[in-house]
Amino acid sequence: MQVSRFLAAAGLALASQLSLAASPKAFTQADFDALTHAGKPIVVDVSAVWCPTCKAQKPIIERLAVQPAYRDVAVLSVDFDADKKVLKEFGVGSQSTLIAFKGGREVARSVGDTSPAGIERLFQKTGP
Repeated sequence: MQVSRFLAAAGLALASQLSLAASPKAFTQADFDALTHAGKPIVVDVSAVWCPTCKAQKPIIERLAVQPAYRDVAVLSVDFDADKKVLKEFGVGSQSTLIAFKGGREVARSVGDTSPAGIERLFQKTGP
């Protein structure tokens, strides 16, 4: 009985950890790997605090992340100035880059797009 309760609690903890979509979360390789392994759609948001384009993208991304159509999309934020290893891994050369992943594979990328429709198209590419 206690083992089944423990397994249920562990499952809930993992499920809550993998449902990061309600709010963007700082990128960690462990989260990215876990989400990819679980088959979750991901949008990686590469931004810098000093970047006006990034500041324009942020509220659009936050609005999309809470919409029912995109509730399963995890948004992971990468700090352009601090996460150079991640930038190299993803081949990112500038801030305001958004990368969509579906099934662990990159399916879309945009740089500098601040239009709600354009960013939503990127989110759509993570879907079925």
